[in-house]
Amino acid sequence: MKRGPDSHHVVPNPSGGWDVKRGGASRASGHYDTKQEAVDVGRQISRNQGTELRIHNKDGKIARSDSHGNDPNPPRDKNT
Repeated sequence: MKRGPDSHHVVPNPSGGWDVKRGGASRASGHYDTKQEAVDVGRQISRNQGTELRIHNKDGKIARSDSHGNDPNPPRDKNT
């Protein structure tokens, strides 16, 4: 799994709410009251910057990943 500047993460904030963080960053790009708000903003940032978006659960485990960059395993065309 890719970590570092080629990814963004939606993670729970220990004080409540959700943060969007660039991989490897100590500070959040933004803080949101709901997970959905954080996912929406994180997806926008990830698309703009061509990064992977990792969406974490409350326990910190990755629940979902969206690729908006150079996916090393892109979906194959069903017609080939």
